Amino acid sequence: MNTDIIVGLGEALWDVLPEGKKLGGAPANFAYHAGQFGFRSMAVSAVGDDKLGDETIAALDGKGLDYHMARVPYPTGTVQVTLDESGIPTYNIRENVAWDNIPFTLGLEEIARNCRAVCFGSLAQRNVVSRETIHKFLDTMPDDGIRLKIFDVNLRQNFYNEDILCDSLKRCNVLKINDEELVIIGRMFGYPGLDMRNKCWLILGKYNLDMLVLTCGVNGSYVFTPGHVSFQETPRVEVADTVGAGDSFTGAFCAGILKGLPVPDAHRLAVDVSAYVCTQSGAMPMLPASLVSRI
Repeated sequence: MNTDIIVGLGEALWDVLPEGKKLGGAPANFAYHAGQFGFRSMAVSAVGDDKLGDETIAALDGKGLDYHMARVPYPTGTVQVTLDESGIPTYNIRENVAWDNIPFTLGLEEIARNCRAVCFGSLAQRNVVSRETIHKFLDTMPDDGIRLKIFDVNLRQNFYNEDILCDSLKRCNVLKINDEELVIIGRMFGYPGLDMRNKCWLILGKYNLDMLVLTCGVNGSYVFTPGHVSFQETPRVEVADTVGAGDSFTGAFCAGILKGLPVPDAHRLAVDVSAYVCTQSGAMPMLPASLVSRI
């Protein structure tokens, strides 16, 4: 087996919108974008033995994305998206679905042993079955060389608690968080008085992280490493939609670091990839050669 696999591990779901449904979930978005830079990438989750499960597999095949999708006796995940009169969306993430019940199989153990980088979030840990699978996967990954364990926080509804966040911070070596999530975690962990940068330095040191990536929307983004911080402004672009932009940032940044780019260069690439994805419709556009060739 290829020992350079990049894995997106967690939820596989369909966003059910007023105009129809489309495949969602951060793990597939992350894996797709990391894979555009020449890595073997893989989406790992679970789907039901149902029509939506078949459609999930077909959609991934259509994108040319490798996957490890267990078929389990639960319905394939859906998120009901409704818009109010102002067009503001609200999300109802269905519970006790397939991605809540990802089994840790011998096949998944083999993938973990050959994994160079994994991105996981808090949403997929709302159920104990998938949470334990994610923990086993992280604990099975080798410690040799550069191995990235990226915790992309992804706070949704009430599907997180302090224990889940603490366990994940202890198991990761790269944290990706946005400014709103940083405020919530600051309150939860008891340091609301610190400014944004000091919160980041505190978390970086307390959990012995290699990197902390903070995104602040139109206000730019930061990458904190011990003793250094990289800042990049957010480019102004004509936005088609922002779906999957954050996942493309993480995928490009991960690929850049694994290819040996200095942190500021990997950060700049991630910002530019994310900006490009915002100009396209959908979460998984093909990137232009001008971006891919930078690593």
